[in-house]
Amino acid sequence: MELRLSLAGIKRSIKLGRSSRYRNAIVVLASALLVIPLTIWLLQPAAVPDLAHGNVVGARALAADWAKGDVIVLVRHVERCDHSTAACLSGDDGITERSRSVAVSVGAQFQQMGLSKADIYNSPMIRTAQTASYMFNKVGVGEDWLISCKGTMLRDALSHKVAGRNLILVTHSECMDQLEKDLKLPTSTLGYGASLFISAQSQQAPRMLGFIEASDWHSVTTE
Repeated sequence: MELRLSLAGIKRSIKLGRSSRYRNAIVVLASALLVIPLTIWLLQPAAVPDLAHGNVVGARALAADWAKGDVIVLVRHVERCDHSTAACLSGDDGITERSRSVAVSVGAQFQQMGLSKADIYNSPMIRTAQTASYMFNKVGVGEDWLISCKGTMLRDALSHKVAGRNLILVTHSECMDQLEKDLKLPTSTLGYGASLFISAQSQQAPRMLGFIEASDWHSVTTE
């Protein structure tokens, strides 16, 4: 009888040991399944900050760098006519009639920030020239590097930046995406008339400040 009981106890111990090992294995597997996606998420580059909607810290950083003339901003042209059913301003290679007011409104925001220390360039496309005209009352001859920007956007922008002067580049969504890639940031296509700001202080690596969509300037605040 004692022998039978002893054997039964051994069997129970073996079963309990196996059960414990299985439970531990399940716990380890479950932990791994949680840790792996968390690690991947933590290693992803940070998203480009939205400087609107009450982002006081971001807006203050922009204002401070702008006052020092340390900012490069890429501004996307407003609504293009050939991608819209809206009435054209003049020809289907330009902007829409309704987007003219958007350009004027965004330009007014830059006026408030101050344009006395700003150099303004636009790409040679009609839609960027028209945008620059209504946004800044200025149209350049057109800079090819502001449309042929694949792989060189950051380098070219920095080469045109004058110390102590902000640089405004009226360009295209592809060039804005390229700038984000150059800074090793995730890309996200911004809307018509959006602005993408970077800080380009002398002797320091350029860094992303953030973006403001054309319709969101009213929610930008430093208070």
